[in-house]
Amino acid sequence: MAYNIELELQKFSKAVPLRDGKTATLRPLHAADEKGLHQLFLDIPEPERMFIKHRVTDLKVIHDWCQQIDYGRNLPLVGLLGGKIIGAATLHQQLGGWKRHIGRVSVLVHPEFRGRGLARALIAEILGFARSEGLEKVEAEFIGEQATAMHMFAMLGFSQLLRLEDYVKDMQAISHDYILMGLELKTNEEYAGVGG
Repeated sequence: MAYNIELELQKFSKAVPLRDGKTATLRPLHAADEKGLHQLFLDIPEPERMFIKHRVTDLKVIHDWCQQIDYGRNLPLVGLLGGKIIGAATLHQQLGGWKRHIGRVSVLVHPEFRGRGLARALIAEILGFARSEGLEKVEAEFIGEQATAMHMFAMLGFSQLLRLEDYVKDMQAISHDYILMGLELKTNEEYAGVGG
């Protein structure tokens, strides 16, 4: 059963303890986050940025994302530490068509803050929103070199759905394997043992 996502997100802010003893704050992306989000992408090493589908170093791209937020279609969460955006995750949804029951998850964490549990916390929140939105499945896309990220998603219950060799090209037109991972979502009723 879907609910008013905008109303829920207005109330959403969550403190998350990291493995290093610090506490990050998770909240939805705001229009005022444009510079902070852009800086996160600039801080990602160039070879890794080659794997991102969008031209994230282009401030206009980030400006458009931040000024045209549609939480029903793309639900972006950010992780902050000391006011700095150190991670981001998004739930992408198709509002109609044959994939309307499937969400797509993406996540990115600043290199200096990896391995502390932030990506896992962001994804867990995104999966909670996906369940609340009534989605039945979520998927995540990777290229072959992203073994660490795929391992983390596997630890969260995702499994490999398919692998296509030399199927996608990065921003420098170099071919890479394409991997699609997926997760079946259980509803809150199924977790509680109610309903069937």
